[in-house]
Amino acid sequence: MTSNRAQTWTLAATGVASLGVSYYYWWKNRQERRVIIEVPKWLKQYETSLSAKTFQTDEDMMQVAVDISQRNVESGDGGPFGCAIFCRHKTTGLSKLYSVGANRVVPLSNSTLHGETVAIQFAQKKRQSFSLAATEDVEFVLCTSCEPCAMCLGATFWSGVSEMICSATKDDAEAIGFDEGPVFPESYQKLEQIGMKVKKMVLREQGKKVLDDYAKTGIIYNGAA
Repeated sequence: MTSNRAQTWTLAATGVASLGVSYYYWWKNRQERRVIIEVPKWLKQYETSLSAKTFQTDEDMMQVAVDISQRNVESGDGGPFGCAIFCRHKTTGLSKLYSVGANRVVPLSNSTLHGETVAIQFAQKKRQSFSLAATEDVEFVLCTSCEPCAMCLGATFWSGVSEMICSATKDDAEAIGFDEGPVFPESYQKLEQIGMKVKKMVLREQGKKVLDDYAKTGIIYNGAA
């Protein structure tokens, strides 16, 4: 009887171990086929805290993006860049926060995770669409704490947003060592040709201060570095 019981326990343990090994390889294989964008807990909490707020001016909206960039630096969760996308009602001109993004390049070892691209991906996931194109009633506005690099300018173009508002300038970012890539006046002309509005230097001094503060201790990362 004792022998049979021991044999049963042995078989059970072997089965559990086998399941554990199978699950490990299933999980490992799945992870190898996925890229996960993880944002700091404080970022989603900040977004939630503003969910009921109505925004009236460009400055009000930009303050969110700049605050995100500053908090990202203070918490050590990424580079000095933040982004917020708003859904604006065409009739009233009032906006609600739709998604947020913070730079996650260094923490997640991913050069594509700039504030703009993170915010765009979360916005499109929320909308369940690859496009943030305007409808009859609403349009989407992207606010970024700094003029976008070449990659993010392209991402903004493809996102379908109706307007882009920037705080700090390309020169401000490059002054502390960032390489913003091939961004030219013609790049912005292309945005205007498709009907996208562009507004620059909204709360510029605040956005620039975040960059300057980051430069004192932060990592200046570029593709060639």
